[in-house]
Amino acid sequence: MEPPEWLSEIPWEHALRGGLILFGGLILVRVLAAGVRRALSHRLSPQGLMLVRKGIVYTGTALVLVMTLREFGFKLTALLGAAGVAGVAIGFAAQTSLSNVISGFFLIWEKPFEVGDVLKIGDTTGTVESIDLLAATLRTFDNQAVRIPNETLVKTQFTNITRYPIRRFDINLGVAYKEDVDRVLTVLREVVDANPNALIEPEPVVAFTGFGESQLNFFLGAWFHKPDFLKLRNSLLRDIKNRFNEEGIEIPFPHRVVIHQDGPAPAAGPLKQ
Repeated sequence: MEPPEWLSEIPWEHALRGGLILFGGLILVRVLAAGVRRALSHRLSPQGLMLVRKGIVYTGTALVLVMTLREFGFKLTALLGAAGVAGVAIGFAAQTSLSNVISGFFLIWEKPFEVGDVLKIGDTTGTVESIDLLAATLRTFDNQAVRIPNETLVKTQFTNITRYPIRRFDINLGVAYKEDVDRVLTVLREVVDANPNALIEPEPVVAFTGFGESQLNFFLGAWFHKPDFLKLRNSLLRDIKNRFNEEGIEIPFPHRVVIHQDGPAPAAGPLKQ
């Protein structure tokens, strides 16, 4: 298969320089982006480092392509004119993308979350993997990637679970009506005080919250450092169950009474008009 006619007309010196500029330039751009990221790693947040790296890669790649096209003899004036006409047509068809880009700038400026934060958006909860100009990518805890447009993040309410260094784990539980309220409060406080993953300051919250349909309701709130969430949740729930068993404190469960009636079922009454 013969090469295109326009390619055969390019002097070999220009073709060689164009190839070297293309491949060497792309490699240089990648190396430069990695070096700048390492140099600024102690000054910028992960989000800022990601944006700086992508800015260098996109800008550098564009310059390399322009220099390569010049070596191959393309007239950039004509290409820019065609790109302008195409840009107008594409702009009308890309209003959603433009809205996402503008929303991305708002997110970058306000910084409601950063790479590594855990977000809850509707039914989706995951770790922020990347923040781009069009969308953010979350990695769920079952290892799925969820792409959420920036416009959705600006318009929709979301929860940044890991924004602050400490959090509180809340437990609502009930015990049987026969139990002594003060004794249950004492046991709950002893359990949370003995847990090595719970913080002493801020002080945990232990409260009697009222009377349920078939139980006395209690609330326990334990503060912890955000990396210790799973350890605290698992150990605290287990310790409460074990301690209640030792103290003989009953955790009630709903009871249902089924009445069996012999004979035919009663006839239905007349329908209302």
